Amino acid sequence: MRDFTQDIYRQLVVALREAGYRFMTFEEYCTAAKKPERLVVLRHDVDLRARRSQEVAEIEAQEQAKASYYFRVIDESNRPEVIRRIAQLGHEIGYHYEDMSRTDGDADRAIRHFEGWLEYFRQFYPVRTICMHGAPTSRYDSKDLWKKYNYRDFGIVGEPYFDVDFSDMFYLTDTGRCWDGYKVSVRDKIPEWQDEWIRRGLVFHTTEDILRAIRENRLPKRLMITTHPQRWTNRWSAWLKEIALQSTKNLIKRGLILVRKTK
Repeated sequence: MRDFTQDIYRQLVVALREAGYRFMTFEEYCTAAKKPERLVVLRHDVDLRARRSQEVAEIEAQEQAKASYYFRVIDESNRPEVIRRIAQLGHEIGYHYEDMSRTDGDADRAIRHFEGWLEYFRQFYPVRTICMHGAPTSRYDSKDLWKKYNYRDFGIVGEPYFDVDFSDMFYLTDTGRCWDGYKVSVRDKIPEWQDEWIRRGLVFHTTEDILRAIRENRLPKRLMITTHPQRWTNRWSAWLKEIALQSTKNLIKRGLILVRKTK
């Protein structure tokens, strides 16, 4: 079975629903007075090819699932017609910020950049959550903006890397075009909990591995699953292109990780 197709993504959503997981947006997770025993937050980072995010959003709506979509400012992500449609489908819209990377680490310029783009995205949805874009080739970590400023001053109630209790929430991401991509991830990882999850056997490489764990009731009761929808396609030519591109990216990221470890 080909992995990272929209067909297998639909299987994942259906399996979660049938296993009794309640789908919550990240905004709902952050503001819920009482969280359900079994929940899943589907988080999508719209890095490129925004139209594929819309296709994934349509699948989720058909399967009675809601999710959170985080858009960058670049043209391949920031497509107004796509953002509007995803919001119309009942999903959450958020800002996939990379302001420190785009302002060469100048926090004062970065916060002005952040505020302006936050207001821009709020024309489509009353944005209340944000999520950092990893920007692996940049020397700047955009989360560092919050060492000087406070995103709550801008009406933001949540940022996943700060506002999720990962002792109670298992994190899965398709970074690296696999589900154990923390090995090649520069910033999209939870290092303080990864060793514990490995110890508990919560390591999955393919989507089929996750589906099997759902069927066998081996997944934790609370999940955050992050995907990059540009990777998920049924079209053979696009699917093969994604494999080639991601293999190159993984080599680059491994190199960056080695370089940073030696400094």
